[in-house]
Amino acid sequence: MNTDREPDLDGRQSDKFLLKQETHAIIGCAFEVLNELGHGLNEKCYENSLVVEFGLRKIAFAQQRQFDVLYKAHKVGLFIPDLIAFDQVIVDTKVIDCITDQERGQMLNYLRVTKLRVGLVLNFKHPKLEWERIVL
Repeated sequence: MNTDREPDLDGRQSDKFLLKQETHAIIGCAFEVLNELGHGLNEKCYENSLVVEFGLRKIAFAQQRQFDVLYKAHKVGLFIPDLIAFDQVIVDTKVIDCITDQERGQMLNYLRVTKLRVGLVLNFKHPKLEWERIVL
């Protein structure tokens, strides 16, 4: 699902791409991290390496920022995403066999909780980076 096209409101494909430059910059960082570290380490190693790479590239980010989870206006929990880059994109690092509907569903919920529109799931398990861009 690595695509530069998103459905229009009527379901057709459009060339409009929300936060295109930002997501491409993040994915570029992920490629650099994978090339440098290799694949299959634990998720925290990749998260922390992205923090270093974001800093080197002067990409604004927040690590482990906290968001209240609300149910009918009552706080019922806390959500702490790995990273938020450019103050607009949730970045979720994974080391899993493949990105599935489980991760896609989680990211949609993360976007709802944070009120952000774009998320990236980055999977560092294999020699080739797997990534998916999720838009709410």
